[in-house]
Amino acid sequence: MRKFQVVSPYEPSGDQGQAIEKLAEGFLKGDKFQTLKGVTGSGKTFTMAKIIEKVQRPTLIISHNKTLSAQLYREFKSFFPNNAVEYFVSYYDYYQPEAYVPARDLYIEKDASINDEIDKLRLAATYSLMERRDVIVVATVSCIYGLGMPELYMEMRVHIEKGEILDLRKFERDLASIQYQRNDMVLERGNFRVRGDVIEVYPPYMETDTAYRIELDFDEIAKISRFNVINRDIEEELDELQLYPAKHFVVPHETLISATERIEKELEERVETLQAAGKMLEAERLKTRTTYDIEMMKEMGYCSGIENYSGPITGRKRGDPPATLLHYFPDDFLCLIDEAHVTVPQVGAMYEGDRSRKQNLIDFGFRLPSALDNRPLKAEEFWKKMNQVIYVTATPRPEEIKQSSQVVEQIIRPTGLLDPIIDIRPSEGQMEDIYKEVKERIDKGERSLILTLTKKMAEDLTDYLLGLNLKVKYIHSEIDTFERVEILKSLRTGEIDVLIGINLLREGIDLPEVSFIAILDADKIGFLRSTTSLIQIVGRAARNENGMVVMYADNITPAIKETVDETKRRREIQQKYNEEHGITPHTVSKAVQDILVRQQAEAGEETEIELGVLKKSANLFDPKQRKKLIEALKKEMSDYADRLEYEKAAAIRDQIQEIERTYGGK
Repeated sequence: MRKFQVVSPYEPSGDQGQAIEKLAEGFLKGDKFQTLKGVTGSGKTFTMAKIIEKVQRPTLIISHNKTLSAQLYREFKSFFPNNAVEYFVSYYDYYQPEAYVPARDLYIEKDASINDEIDKLRLAATYSLMERRDVIVVATVSCIYGLGMPELYMEMRVHIEKGEILDLRKFERDLASIQYQRNDMVLERGNFRVRGDVIEVYPPYMETDTAYRIELDFDEIAKISRFNVINRDIEEELDELQLYPAKHFVVPHETLISATERIEKELEERVETLQAAGKMLEAERLKTRTTYDIEMMKEMGYCSGIENYSGPITGRKRGDPPATLLHYFPDDFLCLIDEAHVTVPQVGAMYEGDRSRKQNLIDFGFRLPSALDNRPLKAEEFWKKMNQVIYVTATPRPEEIKQSSQVVEQIIRPTGLLDPIIDIRPSEGQMEDIYKEVKERIDKGERSLILTLTKKMAEDLTDYLLGLNLKVKYIHSEIDTFERVEILKSLRTGEIDVLIGINLLREGIDLPEVSFIAILDADKIGFLRSTTSLIQIVGRAARNENGMVVMYADNITPAIKETVDETKRRREIQQKYNEEHGITPHTVSKAVQDILVRQQAEAGEETEIELGVLKKSANLFDPKQRKKLIEALKKEMSDYADRLEYEKAAAIRDQIQEIERTYGGK
């Protein structure tokens, strides 16, 4: 098997080297928990990559949201071009879980929209884990939710070899049983087609546009090859082939039939219990709904909400944990938990929220009690599946520190930049003071962030500063993801000078142009002004050589004191290192701008090629064809935005505007 190999023009610098050595050594000697306490901008991602290279183990990286996961996925893809780097996040673009609100007698049906591209990436992750060891999976906390059992997933794969006699009808049935669909006209992901003695199968988990061709000589397999579905070129000839299921939830028909017997037995017992409690309406409702689901399973092999029967179907005992992505990893894997101070609490919260919603459905006759077994892992089950863990965060919680055999600090930035200066000023006259500070930064070509406690305050402050002729925008939870990225880019490119928000930490984006941060109501008690939050906020100004943070407060809270003391401690260590090594810190603002422009140019070129095909197929002077093309482009733009490829989405948006300007929108 291939070894993990980091491909990068950089070598470890600052104190990255000692962090890599200590943590890799701790892992190899069997330490269960360790912590990498790295300041913002110290290159924690590069350190993580070098640790993986040192220990040579399959690795799971868990992050707390999709945006950060996508960023990590792209970075690790570039660090490990010769290894399998996979992406595993929730595949729902929209998800409304099934629920019942007793107070209003309101039943809410499950409603969801699945993103096919993310589904493909999830399948690619499990496929890679089945086939090789040089695998890195970047995931969100959704990795603790139920997935098909790895034993069944492995058992139901279809294996063929060159030279064997193939029963074509049986082969077709085998493919259908693992959720492949026959389509002799168009070969798409998850489909197969048969043309005479040639069978083509397009697995949904292939990362590139690659499918398999099986050529028969009468009934004997004469040739197996992998080919590109776009240009039809043969990429490789194979002696054997493993075809894994097209979906994670696959169950042999016999298993499904025996499961319906278990469901019927549970239904009978539950109906008796409800009737004995005088709940006749609930008993009748449960009987009607479940009987219908059982009939659908027997006839069609599935039913709506089949995941609620995952316990009986897989034959698990009541209360046993479901199979998850963690169960696909070998026992000796490494888990890196990024931004652990946020991610770890998420793991524990998932189970409780899911259970309270399901309990209502069970109590009022919408679901059987076994529906509780379709759930995320409990915190203790999650930790039981962990082999060895490295927490990665700038602000570890006491729990992480207590668990860890060692806490390795990474304080020196490769750029030589220091932690920012912190100044505490009274709240009286803060608006005039902020205006003066922001104007100074604008004169230097630098940017500012202002953190408020409420949305209303963010909006009002934006209006106030706009009235003073400043270029300002705000970000809060009601602004959609696509627009958030556009606003952040406009800050970096200088279209706006000031960004106002409540929690700008969740963006997960470095802002080297920001040299000034104002924290309003810094002395208020709460999670937005805790020590962890304040240290994270201060880190936002650590990308700029002129970084400065002003906390507007009338009292020195313990959180403010701890933040000031910790920042001062780090700054002294960084200054001493710079003096010893003759380093003068400089903001790398120009390079960042170049990267941004290059990304937009590359995205523009790539989408120009893709859109060229679409535009050639339409007569833009014909209103009907023009409308059809614009609709297709909007769908393409939405798809790119869903996949977090915002540069490409923006390029398509510009194309739509160009067409509407030139030919009219209708």
